[in-house]
Amino acid sequence: MPRLVWAQWGAAASLIALILLGLAWELWLAPLRPGGSWLALKVLPLLLPLRGILQGRPYTYRWASLLIWLYVLEAVVRLASDPSPAYVLATASLVLSLSFFVFVALYLRRPA
Repeated sequence: MPRLVWAQWGAAASLIALILLGLAWELWLAPLRPGGSWLALKVLPLLLPLRGILQGRPYTYRWASLLIWLYVLEAVVRLASDPSPAYVLATASLVLSLSFFVFVALYLRRPA
């Protein structure tokens, strides 16, 4: 039985959306400083697993499932501390991070 293609594409889509959201958040939508913030560099670690996720490498899925928890933690902290515009973005980030984890888990837990 082939690996779950829909789980692979779901993981890839949520990872790409999280990268784009992180860039937009820190550069245009609600940056810490007007005109953008160096905090946009936080998306760089998300670029590392992107190729392996797109190619369906199980090893990349395993370590990316650990990496994503840093972004879940950041979203939860910003939900608790940031004002309104960033609150909505933090909620979206939390949803995307958790959906990435769920898709990764579904991809890796398929029957052999």
